[in-house]
Amino acid sequence: MGLFGTGLRRICAVVAASTAAEMSKMVRSALRQTRTVELRLDWLSSDAERARFLDWLGKGLPRKATFLATCRRREGGGKFAGAVDRELYWLIQAREVGCQWCDIGVETLRKLPGQSVREYPVPPRVLLSMHDFERTPDLPRSMNPPAHGRVDAVKIAAEARSIHDSLRLLRLARNSKRFVAVPMGEAGLPARILALREGSELAYAPVAEATATGQVSLAEMKHLYRAHALTRRTRVYGVIGDPVGHSLSPLLHNTGFATRSVDAVYLPFAVRQLGDFLAVVPEFGVRGFSVTLPHKQTILKHLRECEPLAAEIGAVNTVVVRSDGSLYGCNTDYVGVLRALEKKLRIKGSRALIFGAGGSARAAAFALSRAGAIVGICARREKAAKELARAVGGELVPRGALRTEFFDAILNATPVGMHPHDGISPLAPGELHCRLVMDLIYRPQRTRLLKLAAQKGIATVSGVEMFLAQGVAQWEIWVEKRAPEAAMRRAVLAALRDEQRLHPRSPRVM
Repeated sequence: MGLFGTGLRRICAVVAASTAAEMSKMVRSALRQTRTVELRLDWLSSDAERARFLDWLGKGLPRKATFLATCRRREGGGKFAGAVDRELYWLIQAREVGCQWCDIGVETLRKLPGQSVREYPVPPRVLLSMHDFERTPDLPRSMNPPAHGRVDAVKIAAEARSIHDSLRLLRLARNSKRFVAVPMGEAGLPARILALREGSELAYAPVAEATATGQVSLAEMKHLYRAHALTRRTRVYGVIGDPVGHSLSPLLHNTGFATRSVDAVYLPFAVRQLGDFLAVVPEFGVRGFSVTLPHKQTILKHLRECEPLAAEIGAVNTVVVRSDGSLYGCNTDYVGVLRALEKKLRIKGSRALIFGAGGSARAAAFALSRAGAIVGICARREKAAKELARAVGGELVPRGALRTEFFDAILNATPVGMHPHDGISPLAPGELHCRLVMDLIYRPQRTRLLKLAAQKGIATVSGVEMFLAQGVAQWEIWVEKRAPEAAMRRAVLAALRDEQRLHPRSPRVM
């Protein structure tokens, strides 16, 4: 058993707010999901609020919960403006109301006599923390709590500039005792979720506002990624792209894994350089991954084998990592486009315009062409548009022609209008002369482009339909079982509805 227990007790809810009332509310919320809670006393706006909160805590501290008090000074990356003696004062007060642990930064420890906190009546168990908000520093092979400081555990939180940086922290967790690894930043997010399985004593997750970059919420850490249940046997999948934070693929695939009781997890990998990601695939235990912008075409040169159709399209959105470590690529965007369109359009003999010439546009163009449509390509990059039109036996359509030409269907295959810039439309109302408009963007579900089309009485198809179809196909390729499509669909649609309700956008046309 670890220092904080097993299972869910190793997920530490971070409670941080400016008022005692807000903090109290967050504590109650946190305890409904885990029994380990970090109290960020430095986030409270004043000493009066700190006193008020600790008074509330002392009157109703749950016996079976573990509370870790933190009053991090600005020198250590926190919000507390006081000196070391005031930080210690509030940690002492935290012990008085029953907190069992405190987090003390290395900056504070160095200023104490003998570099030890044991002369002060702070909470009995001490977590010594080191933070680097700019990079991941050079790390030893292993790390154990220093005897001279008489601390119970050590935490290193460091900004991961690359996926490899985050892996170095995981290696340290694997080889250390009584250690907490906290990779920060978007590149560190997958490692943050996998830290528990690598031996980290805790994984931090905020109840509300994030207190560090790359955090996922407590609800996501527990329910979406099930970080407390992951082991070295858990199969790892993911999506690679830049950006990738907008993706609902983790929700789609992890819902499928949970519904079918598959021991697997799907993570978002922010990948700027493909080589950075591919180098860590073996050590992360990645068994397969989705590919999104801007890597759908460049991934081809890293594959040992590719399905013929994906090779012809010249874009891959799905990769299988074989047992020997080699990569096999395929394309399920093709299937997604056809399944999304065929319910509303007789594809054979129709005239369809693809707006864009990237990886998704290529999949759509080949899908429609093979299904018997006459395909036109219009894109900002004229060279790429010409090449794609030639590859599918279609026509190059200049942007100016959209104001006069008629199509049975227009498909947007560019990222313009994607969350969080969902008030933008890639095409103006005067360029929509067609029976049907499909947007390959799925977030938001009803893009600005689709709203403009609907206002003109044009039928619309959301990119959600393509997203679901291609994702289900991916899931079945990796898992080799029938996907729980209904459950996956419900989860994604519910998330999109909630997002639209909470974050309505103002319109803008490009």
